Amino acid sequence: MKLFRFGPAGAEKPGLVVDGVGLVSVAAFGEDYGEAFFGSNGLARLARFYAEHPDLCPRVGADARIAPAIARPSKIVAVGLNYRDHALETGGTVPTEPVLFMKATTAICGPYDDLQLPRGSLKTDWEVELGVVIGKTARYVAREQAMDYVAGFVLLNDYSEREFQKERGGQFVKGKSADTFAPIGPFLVTANAIDASDVRLWLKVNGELCQDSRTSSLIFSVPELIAYISGFMTLLPGDLISTGTPAGVGLGRKPPRFLKPNDVVEYGIDGLGEARQTVSASD
Repeated sequence: MKLFRFGPAGAEKPGLVVDGVGLVSVAAFGEDYGEAFFGSNGLARLARFYAEHPDLCPRVGADARIAPAIARPSKIVAVGLNYRDHALETGGTVPTEPVLFMKATTAICGPYDDLQLPRGSLKTDWEVELGVVIGKTARYVAREQAMDYVAGFVLLNDYSEREFQKERGGQFVKGKSADTFAPIGPFLVTANAIDASDVRLWLKVNGELCQDSRTSSLIFSVPELIAYISGFMTLLPGDLISTGTPAGVGLGRKPPRFLKPNDVVEYGIDGLGEARQTVSASD
């Protein structure tokens, strides 16, 4: 299945992509795509609801805002330096264990919403990534069983303000958590509908291809990440793991290049759709 959400910020509704029909509202289902939904066999219940009540699911207008593909999770756990070429381009070393940091959930926005530069930003950077949505409570998960805990996958961008990240105390979370720094979607594709272990991910800035790689190049795979992270914290249904970005970020260019107002960032992952942000000045 492909799930999406639509509507104005703060009033989003759940939707479903139906083959041969298009985008339909499943607001009549009565649940948003959050912790309670994923933690109560929501995917199966939603499929059954649509099969029994397609008449209650009108098509979504083409002018509707596409919202973040999931409701606000309890946490976003991100992984740094998880592609060898990216670790090297930033001057880092290839990690022997996953490098983890948190990203504030208030950074979440829709896949076509503007990217708003934070106040004082001079070094906002792009990072296309594969996102993993957890489907059930995960604690001390074995690698061999890790995929049983995956509800699905999403496209996301781990936007980063490099000065805040690297020069303001060396704490990643400060450079990762500004409003609009976590666009998610357009879709959540369920784990049984895609093999996300080897798909292309790419990103363009103003039409120039900057990032182009495959998820098969991850240093630590999705099962390895779930097993590792769940050994340090409990992952709840609906939580999001951002798996890392490949080479081609602005920080790695010579000289470095960062985003400025009116730049356009486009990116995608095969099978998970495409997103687009226009950069706007800080308020």
